[in-house]
This record gives sequence, C-alpha cells and structure tokens, in this order.
Amino acid sequence: MTERIVIVGNGMAGARLASELHARDGDRKVTVLGAEPHRAYNRIMLSTLLAGKIGEPDVELAEVAGQGVDLRTAVTVTAIDRADRAVRTKDGDRIPYDHLVLATGSRAIVPPLPGLDGPELPERVVPFRTLDDCRRILAVAAGARRVLVLGGGLLGLEAARGLAARGLDVAVVHPVPYLMERQLDPAGAAVLARTLAGLGVTTHLSVPATAVAADAHGVRLDLADGRSLDADLLVLSCGVRPDTALAATAGLAVERGVLVDDRLRTSDRCVSAIGDCAQHDGALTGLVAPAWAQARVLAQVLTGEDPLARYRPRPVVTRLKAAGIDLAAMGDPAGDGPGEELTFTDPARGTYARLRIHDERLTAAILLGDNPAVGTVIQLFDRGQPVPADRRSLLLGRAFGAAPAEPAATPALMPDAVTVCQCNNVSKGALVSCWRSGARTVDAVVAGTRAGTGCGGCRDAVAGIVEWLSSVDSVEVAR
Repeated sequence: MTERIVIVGNGMAGARLASELHARDGDRKVTVLGAEPHRAYNRIMLSTLLAGKIGEPDVELAEVAGQGVDLRTAVTVTAIDRADRAVRTKDGDRIPYDHLVLATGSRAIVPPLPGLDGPELPERVVPFRTLDDCRRILAVAAGARRVLVLGGGLLGLEAARGLAARGLDVAVVHPVPYLMERQLDPAGAAVLARTLAGLGVTTHLSVPATAVAADAHGVRLDLADGRSLDADLLVLSCGVRPDTALAATAGLAVERGVLVDDRLRTSDRCVSAIGDCAQHDGALTGLVAPAWAQARVLAQVLTGEDPLARYRPRPVVTRLKAAGIDLAAMGDPAGDGPGEELTFTDPARGTYARLRIHDERLTAAILLGDNPAVGTVIQLFDRGQPVPADRRSLLLGRAFGAAPAEPAATPALMPDAVTVCQCNNVSKGALVSCWRSGARTVDAVVAGTRAGTGCGGCRDAVAGIVEWLSSVDSVEVAR
C-alpha cells in the first residue's frame, strides 16, 4: 500500500525533505503544501537579491515534482485532524496522510509600537523575511533616498548593507548597546560598526524605538531619547517567531517551537516537525544547516533506510553575508570559564579576532575582516580538533610573521575529510568523487553535491577545487 506523506511548508526545510524522500526508493506519495505562491527559494540569498547582485531566478531552489511528489503552492493549511489523519485547507480541501510533517517555519516579529498596531503595516514599512517582503522593499527603495532598518542583528545588517550597495543612505537603529549581540562581543561589534560606517551604513545604538508614523510620502521613527528619524522606507528586522499556531491548535506539545525528539517526532507519533518551527532538546534552529540535517534524518527514518537515525545538532557557525564584510562567529561570545583567551584588534583595517580555548579545543571564536585562518578556525571548532601550539597562526593568519594558518596551500594537500560546505556537510572528498563521476564544471559539481546552495559562502572554495581538479591528470587525495 502506498504511504501518504504530507509536508506542510515549502520553504527550505520542507523542500529539502521532499527532495530527500524523492531520492530514496519506496512506494510513497509525497504531497507538499506551500502557503507562498512561489517556487521554493533560498531565503539566505535574499540579502544578495536586495543588493542587486543576483536576480530572482538565482534564489530559486531545485524542486522535485511528479514521480510521486505532488507540489501545491498558494495552499494554506488551516487545521489538522489528528483522529482522521488529514489536514484541511483554506479552500476546503481535505488531504489525508499516513505521516504528517510540519515545516511551517517562522514569522517576522512586528514590534508592538504605535503606528504598527493596525491590521496591516503601512506601505513604507516592510519586514525582511520573505521573497514578497523583498519585492516590496525593492519597489519602495526604487524611489527612495533614505532607509531605516530597525534591528541590528544578522538579518538587519544584511538588509542594511544590501540597500546601501544600491546607493541609498541607510541607518540601523538597535536597542542594544552593540550590534549582533548574540554572536559578537562589544569590542568586535565596535569594529563592525566602524566597518559599516565606511560602507555607508550609520548606526544608532542603545536606543529603543517608541513609535512609527508613516504615510504615502515617508516614514518617521521616534526614539526613546527624544529624537526622530525620517526616511522613505522602514525595514523591520526585529527577529522571528516559530510558526506553531497550526500545531498548537491541533493539541501537539508546543513551547517556543513544536517539541520533537531525536527522530523529529512530535507528541503525536504520526506527526513530525523540522526547521524553524521545531524545538529539539530545548533549542530552536533558525539556520539552514540544522534544518537540512533534520530533513536528511527524517527521510532516513520515514523511508526505513535507517529507522534508528537520530538528529544530533552540530556546532553552529554564523557567517554575515554582506559585501565588503567578512565575519565568522561561533560559540557563545558572552561565555566565560576556564581556559585561555586571545584577542587582536585593528579598527583602522576593520580587523578583529578573538579565540577562546579550553583543553586545547576552540570553544568560541570571532573573526572579522581579512583573516586567512578563518577556514581553519571553522574546521577546528566544527570537529573539536586540537588547536596548533602556535596560537598566532589562528589569531592572525599568515600576517605578522605567524606560521601559515591554512593546513594546505593547495587542494592536493587538503585532507579528504575536510568539510568545504558547512550548510550541506559536503567534504572535499565528496567534491572529488563527484568530479571523478563526470561533473566537469562548478555548476555540475554544485548540482551533484549541493555544495554552495546554502549560504553560498563556500562557492569560491568549490570553484578553486574544481579548477585544481581540471588542471591535473590524476588526483591524489591526502587522507
């Protein structure tokens, strides 16, 4: 009998799960219900779209349809009938399931400010979350000169930099004393603010917004210190909240997100949840790499490929995707405890580095600016490997007389197990294997391995490996 799997949500998690299921043998029908009217797209690349570096076709994700996959866009699921194992849609359809997967993602938080408390946001006030949001921002920005971004977290800064790259006068308003407080420390954030200023983005820190006034001609943001800032567009980037309404109404266990176990099962064994909406071991994901890892594990469980597969979170590495800024942050920047700490700062060059080491392992790191050691630091943190005796090679890279930080000056010396793409957990060995199987271009290797299809930060590394492979007759991979 054909197993019926229904996936609610066609975002990055839901689309990946459909792809993972499609790639595995078995008699099943997969139905994907997406509320948005578009094809699945890479949300991480929206800031690059804002900057005008890519077009909409470049953010689309490859979709699987036909051959056991029924993809339906612009379909809103309104209820889950757990007793009859069916979901109901806004159009009145009833779709039965044997197993249901919630991949409902998260929604942008709209701050409870006067002027934003109506049923709809003013025309010149737009959250930065979805492709439609991006379209609205670009439509208003086309006739704008000044833009305000409310929120100095990762997404807010990516939006600000993207709009500044279009020549707009951009200011970021953040209620916390320093930017990206979840990933950075005050010293690193100060260097980042200076770098942003040089790129056309000013910052107003430690000042909450108190009200918004907007009409067809512009928008005004009132601040707690008595000032008011005027602009043509206000972009909201005040965080996101897991979309758990459907699960909660159905009586599933919900805290901040939908509670799931190591096999991504909810309190109902016939219902699973992955991605932004899922809460595993007390934590939310919010990033693409964990969501895709969850999709892979769930596909293994549902298809019987590995019924004992378990989701095990990996250390999170945050990269800021903004032209002219190279930032990698990992671990808890505010944490303390035993061990050693090394720092280096050069605000004039936009460089800051901080490492925390305990028992010869990296427990946290911040690298801002041009540092050749960033790839090595990420690998050491991700794998929990011992750090080199000469700490300068990690802190300063090859500069200042330090020993070379990179473990290999050429891909020929790069170990096969080194992870090149963090989002998709693609190793150098997997890239080599794909090339040997017939992929002879960067696009072909990307299509065969998915490397570079997440945040895009590894695309240059993938291209370098392909270039090296193309220049040699026989490939010797160091192991």
